[in-house]
Amino acid sequence: MQSDLCLLTETTPMFQLKGGLYTLSSIQLLGTQLALLDKQLDAKIEQAPKFFHNAPVVVDLQKINQPGTYLNFKQLKEILISKHLIPVGIKSGNADQQREAIACGLPILQEGPPKKSNAPEPANQSSTHSAKEEPNSSPSLETETDVQGSNTRVITEPVRSGQQIYARGGDLIVLGSVSQGSELLADGHIHVYGPLRGRALAGVTGDTHAQIFCQSLEAELISIAGHYKMSEDIEKIAWLIPVNISLDKGRLHIREL
Repeated sequence: MQSDLCLLTETTPMFQLKGGLYTLSSIQLLGTQLALLDKQLDAKIEQAPKFFHNAPVVVDLQKINQPGTYLNFKQLKEILISKHLIPVGIKSGNADQQREAIACGLPILQEGPPKKSNAPEPANQSSTHSAKEEPNSSPSLETETDVQGSNTRVITEPVRSGQQIYARGGDLIVLGSVSQGSELLADGHIHVYGPLRGRALAGVTGDTHAQIFCQSLEAELISIAGHYKMSEDIEKIAWLIPVNISLDKGRLHIREL
């Protein structure tokens, strides 16, 4: 039987370019002392080693992008790789920092699109939201609605393994169960009116007042504003019960409802 490889020609398509939404942790640098960063990363990773292992990370330079601020990108990259983190690029750097990052093999990541305005559309303009979706993006499998006048996202179907759902600029409400291997992300609060078995990350853009609510805590990971707990730690505190999770002074608090 002739191999399919023999039937390929120069015009045979070998790839497709597709858009997508992926979870990337962000490390926002507050200083340029990389020796201190090295030690503090060790302490952070020790809290949830499985979560950080081989995790892709973006280096946010917003706090140190003043003109003339030097950062040793080669050393920074070596530190991250030594922690089994995968640096995928930088954002919010100044022009000099961007040039130095590119020279070290770190691409520049642009900020995401602006948040959708809640202002009503003009009366003579028809609503064509479905036609404005990004072409080639992964299709959404869940049934969802938007709460009128807010950025709240409501999911009315169970969230299946492998799905990732993000509520940009607001809260996320899931009326069903959340399966193991799925992921919920929200800039605001997360409410799950069923078992939460996947990963739930609230306040992903840094909102320390964000909270997580669920009817049965069985999560692989919970996070608020970058502070994490894994399932092995959660089981010691609360398991298979309705809870409210909040952040206080840099620590996650799990309270039975």
